[in-house]
This record gives sequence, C-alpha cells and structure tokens, in this order.
Amino acid sequence: MKDGYKDGLILSNLEISPNIYEIILEGNFQGQPGQFYMVRGWDSLDPFLPRPLSIANLEDNKITFLYEVRGRGTHLVSKLSRGDKLSILGPLGNGFPYKMDKRIALVSGGIGIAPMYYLARVLKSKPDFYAGFRNNTYYLDAFSPFVENVFVSTEDGSKGHKGYIIDILEPEKYDLIYTCGPLPMMEALLKKSKGHTQVYVSMENRMACGIGACLGCTIETIRGLEKVCKEGPVFLGEEVILND
Repeated sequence: MKDGYKDGLILSNLEISPNIYEIILEGNFQGQPGQFYMVRGWDSLDPFLPRPLSIANLEDNKITFLYEVRGRGTHLVSKLSRGDKLSILGPLGNGFPYKMDKRIALVSGGIGIAPMYYLARVLKSKPDFYAGFRNNTYYLDAFSPFVENVFVSTEDGSKGHKGYIIDILEPEKYDLIYTCGPLPMMEALLKKSKGHTQVYVSMENRMACGIGACLGCTIETIRGLEKVCKEGPVFLGEEVILND
C-alpha cells in the first residue's frame, strides 16, 4: 500500500441504481463537504492509478462515497463486499465554504450529487436542491430532512421536468449556488447566473496523484493554470475560464 493510504473496512457496497453504487467504510476519517479521497480497491498494478471520489457523508466513525462504474478501477471497487478493505488517501483538495446563512441552491447533475448530500447536512439554512439525471433517479429521499424543496429533471422525462435541470433553475432567487456535475451543465449554470448569483463549482477532472504533483488535472483560471486536486476541486465560478 502506498504511503499515506489507510484501510477502511467496508460495511456495505450497494448498487442503488444501474451502475451507481453507495459504499460505506468504517474508520476514523476526516473531511469537509467538497473534499475527496483517492481510492484504491485492488492490489495489482493494473489499473495503475487510484480513483478520486467525493465525500458523500461523514459521521459516526463512517465515511460514505457514491460512485459510478465507468472503467476498470470502479468496476473492481464495485465487486468488493462487506468485510473487505478499501485503501483510501485523504481528505484532499479544498471544500465548499458553507458557514453562511443565505438563500442557497444546490445543483447537481448525475453522480455530481455525491458531495451535495454532506453539504446539505451541514448548511446553516435549508437549501433548495436541484438534481438532474439522464433517466434513473437515485438518492433523492436521503436529502428530504436537510433541504426545503427538491426539483428534479430527467432527459427522458421519466421523472420531473423533461430536459435539463438548468432549464428550471431561476438563479436570481438565490444568494448563493453550489454545483457539481458535467462540465456543460456547470457552464450553462454559470452563464445563466452571471450578474445574479455567486456560484461555487466543484470541478471533475481526471486525476493521477491527487496531491498536485503530476499536473494532470490542471484547468485555466483567472490566475493562470491551477490544479483541481490542489487548488480545487471547489472554485468560485467567476474565477474559472470555461469554453464560450
């Protein structure tokens, strides 16, 4: 096991929607909403790189991650069972600034829902929650105690608004918006919110080391190139230079 990694005992690893898993580990872990861990669930050198997973929840000597099976690494993690061990390194990166009492909206797309649950739990005031999905929805019931209203969209119209979640968001109703999801969704949100609302974005870039050493996850900001794993993953939206 690489330096800095420690094992967490798997309490559960459940498929909660097609290719979407919730994994809960037992152990003394730390972290703020928006931070992440590098995760490794295999002993071989293939795949070589660990996978970054946002903290979905942290309480009672347990840490929870939500993840989507996208490649060999997450496929191997999905095959682990209760009693197995998962090697994780973290917490890494910066988190959302959350100790504010404002009118807040949380906006997620797909697996970008992961860091929003922990954030919703710790906010001073109950936010509105906007969640977009391609088709199958998941994890929405868990948010009910911590949010004021839930707005849902699916691209196929199977639940909620048919289309994209940004279609039904009115940024001017809020003082602050936190978002995580596909880049096109966050780009659309920033354009719609410009001049109305402050936005914090959690960027999702492919990461190799998670500690800022490899420069593989750099993005362009108003300050120049910055590393998502080190200076992020949370950035003030107006500081990130995205495609026009």
